Amino acid sequence: MSAIVIVGAGAQLGAAVGRRFAAEGFDVGLVARNRSALEVLAEDLSAAGTQVGVFPADVTDRPALCAALTAAEEHFGGIDVLEFSPGPSPADLSRSPLVEAAQVTVESILPHLAMYLLGGVAAIRQVLPGMLERGSGTVLVTSGAGSGPMIIPAVANVQVATAGLRNWILNLNASLLGRGVYAAHVAIAAYIGQGRPASEPAVIADVYWQMHTQRTQAEVFYNDMPGDGRYQGLSDRYATKATGGPSAPGLG
Repeated sequence: MSAIVIVGAGAQLGAAVGRRFAAEGFDVGLVARNRSALEVLAEDLSAAGTQVGVFPADVTDRPALCAALTAAEEHFGGIDVLEFSPGPSPADLSRSPLVEAAQVTVESILPHLAMYLLGGVAAIRQVLPGMLERGSGTVLVTSGAGSGPMIIPAVANVQVATAGLRNWILNLNASLLGRGVYAAHVAIAAYIGQGRPASEPAVIADVYWQMHTQRTQAEVFYNDMPGDGRYQGLSDRYATKATGGPSAPGLG
């Protein structure tokens, strides 16, 4: 049985990716900080007969993250697909707020580097040796489109971190050619789960299945932003996370 492990698993896109792969016969591993939320998600996924494992870890605690992925590898007998898509909680954004490009400081970048770039490198380095030894595996990394395809000055400190991760994944894709392991980046510009049909989690999750099976693209830029492509008020939309409002778009 094949297994996908989702790092940063949440109730929207992470859950939808899990369901999409489960529909193809995959077991599903879930990694995130909140054990209770993971157990709720696992119960939902397992109701359809999917074997689901819960492996709580904070992506910024790299030893704990690696231990969680080791436990997942042992539980499933290996990880065939790793999907990495962490995101900040309201508390994270309260401690480390978004910063406009002209106001970026070293201190404003460091927490986001820990979550996205360093967490991503740690997670992928944990599973990559096993994939290479088997000669098969998929690594899919998700970030907002501000990681490269779009320029969005309002969230510049986050984009420094996600751009670094994106750059590494594109280089990793080239490095792994011919070795049986596929690595790719998904850059999302969408208000996920907020009413637009193409921004529904299940619709976006199908892109992940296509990438895994087709293995033809180093990156997919998924753009379902409304209107004329301008992003006025973006900082305000992100800030709603810190007050418990709607989730932010995938633009960081």
